[in-house]
Amino acid sequence: MAEDMIEMATQRLAAAIRESEEYILYSSLREAVMSDDTNRALLKEYQKAQTALQMTAMAGKQADEDAVQRFSQLSSLLYLNNEVAQYLLAQLRMQKLAGDVFGRLAAAAGLEFDLPGM
Repeated sequence: MAEDMIEMATQRLAAAIRESEEYILYSSLREAVMSDDTNRALLKEYQKAQTALQMTAMAGKQADEDAVQRFSQLSSLLYLNNEVAQYLLAQLRMQKLAGDVFGRLAAAAGLEFDLPGM
């Protein structure tokens, strides 16, 4: 019974997110940005570089200067394109929303998560 209630609440939450202005904007920008092969390739490289830097930080290590420089260059290049910049900001808002939801669920379940830098 409780599992059914949780499943129904999860479905309602997912629907509410998909109907939100934030998600609609994010989805629209994602579709537009990803339809361009150059944007898609640059974003893939940007996300790989970002993930590598985050993993290094989480391991408590100092990031390689070349990796930091590459990420900085990719960031600068991507943010020159207004549509891509808007997409990245919309993506950040969606990630924050998902993080907030997860944080509330974790707290309700009595779970503690200690992530470096958070």
